[in-house]
This record gives sequence, structure tokens and C-alpha cells, in this order.
Amino acid sequence: MKALLCKTYGLPDTLSLEEINPLKASPGKVVITVRACSVNFPDTLIIRNMYQFKPELPFSPGGEVSGIIKETGEGVHHLKPGDRVFALCGWGGMAEEVEVDGNRVFPLLPGMDFVTGASVMYNYGTSYHALKDRANLQKSDTLLVLGAGGGVGLAAVELGKLMGATVIAAASTEDKLKVCKEKGADFTINYSEGDLKEKVKILTNGIGVDVVYDPVGDKYTEPCIRSMAWKGRYLVVGFAGGEIPRIPLNLPLLKGCDIVGVFWGKFAEKESAKNLTNIRELAGYLKQGMLKPHIYKTYPLENGPESISDLMERRVIGKAVVVM
Repeated sequence: MKALLCKTYGLPDTLSLEEINPLKASPGKVVITVRACSVNFPDTLIIRNMYQFKPELPFSPGGEVSGIIKETGEGVHHLKPGDRVFALCGWGGMAEEVEVDGNRVFPLLPGMDFVTGASVMYNYGTSYHALKDRANLQKSDTLLVLGAGGGVGLAAVELGKLMGATVIAAASTEDKLKVCKEKGADFTINYSEGDLKEKVKILTNGIGVDVVYDPVGDKYTEPCIRSMAWKGRYLVVGFAGGEIPRIPLNLPLLKGCDIVGVFWGKFAEKESAKNLTNIRELAGYLKQGMLKPHIYKTYPLENGPESISDLMERRVIGKAVVVM
């Protein structure tokens, strides 16, 4: 089978497409014939040895896939060969086959195509956990989403509107903000132009925002905390902007606000029953057409490095997906 391999840490152009041996399912695991693999921010880190999970070299990037069960290992009873599924594999997805723990594999919804199936769980799972479980988002709240044109950000815009909040989408280009408006954003901010804090102040009549969803970090964190309403909740989702910010601790004191970490992967592991409830609720929204991932572009496997590069260069709006 073909696989896009990271054999030495580096940028996407160091990845190589190679022929490797087909996979066999170990106990408790399944082998999936991959049809689609979405590209997520951790893929840009894991190939540079900058992610918290560090697979042994060589490995394939790609942590979110859809496809067809090829083989099940001993002890796996809820899945069978031929099932159409999506899975969270962590890495290994940019290949024609991937081996995944059986408890991280889920049936595709009836009628859902493979590209959509590979684009759902990471973004919506993270954002729903953040807004529902960590922020306790209310219909009376104003939600500010940073990086709103990216995968998790755009999912947060959709979910914020679905949950009844007033949504302010902040992104770096007008093209990204246009998609945010299509997904329901009430207001938009281009933070590559002008003063972010001042724009939030104007849009909220000086009150500030109740919840900030921040997958960006860097220079945007402090002005956003200064833009919080009293008893607001600041969701720390990631650091796509590059720098992990240092926060002046007098700010949460003065705002009476919470700074809340969001680590969906750990939540899914430690609170699996709650996570399963979230997945079922998301499945219902998707089935009813209330949520729909925005697909930026699909790439053949040999162009997998380009898909990661496009994400790193912030060209992607929504999801980039590698198809087999």
C-alpha cells in the first residue's frame, strides 16, 4: 500500500510517498481502508516534532479519517469488515490503510460521504466540548471566535449560532469572513486591520464579550482578555498564531473572568460517557443538516504535503482533505 511518510522531522516538503506493507489488525484494533483524511493543525506540528504526541519514525501524518473497515482484531465486536466509518487515529491517516483502536472508530451517518465524514469529529468535537462543557454558553451570551476561518473556528461559529449566542467572527481576510457570515456570524472583525480591542468595544457597546474562543493565541490573547465582559470565560484552544502568550494575571482579576483550558482529546479519554453524549448530539445536528463542514479543497495522496503547507500558510478556509 502507499503511504505518505515522515522519515525525518521537517516541513511538508520532506514527506515522501512510498510503498509499504499492508497492515494487519492487532487485538482491540481495526484496519481501515482510508478513503479520506482531513488535515488539522496538529499535522503541521507532528511532522516537526513539536506536538505533545511523538510517534516513532517513520510515520504518516493525518489524525482524522473516513473509510471502510478492512479487518478487525481480536476483541472488536461492534465493527465488521465492510462497515463505513470515521475514526480519530492521531496519526497514520495519510495512507491507503490505517490501524486504529476500535473505541476510536464510529459508523458514518447514513448517506454521509467520505470527505464530509473525515471533516466532522475533530472540529465539531473540539468546539462543542469547548462551548458546551467548558464555557457553558448561553443564549444571552456574546461569543467572540478568533481564527474563525479555520476548521475549529468555523465550527465554533456554526455551533455558537446553533446554541443561540450572538457570534462575532474574527479572521485575517475578507474571504474568510465572508464564509463566516454564510455560517451565521452576526458580526465580523478583520483583525489584520485596525485595533481588535477597539472593534470589539464598538460592537458590544463597551460591555465586552462573554466568551472568547481562541485557537490562535500569540498577540491576540491580551487584547481579547481586555475585551471580556464581567465574569466572562476565555477558552484556550490552541496557538496557531505561533507564540504561546504570557497573560498579565491582573486582567482576570479585574474582569472577574475565567481562563479555561480546552483539551478535547483528554476529555474524550477521561470523560468518555459525556463525550459519547456530545457525539450523539452532534450526529443529530449533522443528520438534520443543521451543521455542515466547509470543504476548502481536496488533494490526492501524492499532494498531501501541499495540503499541510496550505494549512501552515493559512490559505485554508474550513477543511482541507486528502482523498485516496
